[in-house]
Amino acid sequence: MLSQHQIDLIKSTVPVLRENGVALTDYFYKRMLGNNPELKETFNMGHQRSGAQAKALAGAVLAYAENIEDPSVLAPVVELICHKHVSLNIQAPEYDIVGENLLHSISEVLNIPMEHELIEAWGLAYGQLADLFIQTEQKIYLEHQQTQGSWLGWRDFIIAKKVKESDEITSFYLVPKDNGALPKYKAGQYVTVRVLVPELGIKQPRQYSLSDCASGQYLRISVKREDAKVEGQDPGYVSSTLHQYLNEHDVVELSAPTGNFFLVNPEKTNVLISAGVGLTPMVAMLNQLLTENTDPNEKLSFWQKIKAQFSHAPEKPAIHFIHAARNSRVHAMKNAIQGLAQQHDNLDVFVAYEHPEQQDKLGQDYDTQGRLDLSKLDKKWFPEHADYYLCGPMPFMQAQHQALLARGIPQENIHSEAFGTGGVTL
Repeated sequence: MLSQHQIDLIKSTVPVLRENGVALTDYFYKRMLGNNPELKETFNMGHQRSGAQAKALAGAVLAYAENIEDPSVLAPVVELICHKHVSLNIQAPEYDIVGENLLHSISEVLNIPMEHELIEAWGLAYGQLADLFIQTEQKIYLEHQQTQGSWLGWRDFIIAKKVKESDEITSFYLVPKDNGALPKYKAGQYVTVRVLVPELGIKQPRQYSLSDCASGQYLRISVKREDAKVEGQDPGYVSSTLHQYLNEHDVVELSAPTGNFFLVNPEKTNVLISAGVGLTPMVAMLNQLLTENTDPNEKLSFWQKIKAQFSHAPEKPAIHFIHAARNSRVHAMKNAIQGLAQQHDNLDVFVAYEHPEQQDKLGQDYDTQGRLDLSKLDKKWFPEHADYYLCGPMPFMQAQHQALLARGIPQENIHSEAFGTGGVTL
């Protein structure tokens, strides 16, 4: 237990962390991976290269220092990180490695002896946080262990099928090499894929949302090719490997589906808002909603359906699918989603193209030109008691979140999943 003096010492480092937190965490990662190169197969080297992971960790350390007197306010973030850790198969002994390197990094960057009382205070603080993470992760591991078809650690999967969804996104249908059962996961959750990256000569993990609801037959991920065509962007190690080097019948390693972003209540109206490859968990949610809420009358004959219209059958919950893309070339699963909208009266789709191409037709391929602006949409798209789900790049997420609040949507009805940030690891 931290004393008040030690709490004050931790809080005294807040200004330093605000000013130099990224430099500290960047040093920490280089030190730890230099001393423990085997961890390079646990940490995403793409996020190390871009600095995203150092920034994310710096933010987490700062938040912990700022809330050292009441860390419980960080509970949602802790849960998010613990699911990430479980997906990477991180175990309790690795926290000792992280802690040792973190304390030495604080000592070396701030030029403070390891015997200094500040290092001792941070050691106790880290120990308390590590215990919280380990206990939370043990519960998630136990849940996987008790879920039929789930597994612990890594499991070999065969790429049964590759389907090009757009100029940038390809879907991979994955089946277990051992022909065993698959779990009934929650739509919106993700898996971690681990592959051997030829450029690095080591295995690398990357988390991808499952882009279909649980079927028991396969797991599907839909991966955007992250290449160097965009100025200032480095190619993605795992996405490039999946797109360029791996083909049908090749084997990849997967962790079990996990994550705390998922469809909460299929019995109410749900509004799914996405941009780019952020549509992947939304498609999984959409498919689950349409599967669970399929009207049995749809299987009847034409005349039976006409008769059923007058039988006062309960209405199916409405689904609003709002998506933003640059144009039709990069709009993944466009035809599939349009087909679902034609089949299901309770599904409405709205598409914004930022830069439509000449062949893109307004009213057919997309509904509005320019960036998605929720403030300009009719109020029918924003039912008061609906649940709202957001997924996309961070600036997109922030803009839509603020737009929903401005329209009077309660904070507790807004659920979000950011991707491409590098995550947070403590």
